[in-house]
Amino acid sequence: MSLKLIAIDLDGTLLNSKNAISPRTEAAIRRAAESGIVVTIATGRMYRSALAIAKKLDLDVPLITYNGALVRSVSGKVYYHRPIPEKLSHEIMMLFKEMRWHIQTYIDDTLYVRHLDEKAKAYATIAGVEAIPLGDALYTIKGEPTKMLGIADSPEEAGAMYEYLNADFGTKLFIAISQAPNAIYVEICHPEVSKGKALTMLAQSLSIKKEEIMAIGDSGNDVSLLDAAGLPVAMANARPEVKERAQIITKSNDEDGVALVIESALNARPQNTCSCALLSHQEPRKP
Repeated sequence: MSLKLIAIDLDGTLLNSKNAISPRTEAAIRRAAESGIVVTIATGRMYRSALAIAKKLDLDVPLITYNGALVRSVSGKVYYHRPIPEKLSHEIMMLFKEMRWHIQTYIDDTLYVRHLDEKAKAYATIAGVEAIPLGDALYTIKGEPTKMLGIADSPEEAGAMYEYLNADFGTKLFIAISQAPNAIYVEICHPEVSKGKALTMLAQSLSIKKEEIMAIGDSGNDVSLLDAAGLPVAMANARPEVKERAQIITKSNDEDGVALVIESALNARPQNTCSCALLSHQEPRKP
């Protein structure tokens, strides 16, 4: 395989359980970029949160953020933005208010929450951003959110959020469950948004073919990302539905899984194959 583009999820993938990038992983990414491969981030996080990580890695590429709802370069150029309509966002807010679930919203790359409770503070710390508390005014905030996010106390509560949203809004939303250290998220975006669609659009703009793309992820919002790549890679700590999409399962985010699969691909480049000898292989996905 002639590798030209690598798209990497952040939480549970590039970042370890300490919310950090290991020196080995950073070195592998720099080596890939120096060899001419386009390396980008594909995350559910805010642009400003992903931007700080991209700058740390010296990446100067379009970043896939908010699950693909915003594709924006490190220099600030917006390639794509598809927010949730304001009226629909208010209906979602009312559901979460009625169920007394935690909900937060992102407008103009700013994070708004109801209160600075433990969930909001923990999220803001992980993302490295400020959370703006609005009280009950959060439920009727003006503007079109790039994303909304439910934060659950348990897998069961996350599942309930997912089911209620599907029942009430169906195809009006993109909904996916993702995870971060000590948190379970329910990601809510415009229905035409996904990491996979954003990755396909980015690859087309760079004249890169699907078979020349590697995508690495671990959570439900990474399923489409892996589907858009010729070489889909799941972390050992990935959700089952992500592993089902993968041709390769690398080690976990605490075992330099991203570094391992990139190193293996780079070492195999002269033969245009990926031996990935230390990894667990699966059969190719069915069409």
